Amino acid sequence: MSRIYSVWDFIRRHKFIVVAAFFIVMIGFVDEDSFYNRYQRKQEIAALRAEMNRYQNRYENDTKALNDLQSSREAVVRVAREEYFMKYPDEDIFVVMDAQKESENNETDETPLED
Repeated sequence: MSRIYSVWDFIRRHKFIVVAAFFIVMIGFVDEDSFYNRYQRKQEIAALRAEMNRYQNRYENDTKALNDLQSSREAVVRVAREEYFMKYPDEDIFVVMDAQKESENNETDETPLED
């Protein structure tokens, strides 16, 4: 019983410190808007902004490529030859790939280009 009395006596003497400590613990760690949760949300926002920038850059590059493909016949031929391994009927092509890429792309399409 004396232990409970000593704890109660401590709380009664230092009630402002106990309330302040309780408040700091609640705000810092337990609350839904705690500092820890705010830090996690800031990290998530930073990651999402980086992803947005990556997609924005990809969109700009794809838009440039699309405009180039719509305006130039040479660009269409270049993309067909580089990306889809198409060729003219009277030529042979040799594809040299890394071992790592080879495992990803096991099949090559050698469809002839129409001129």
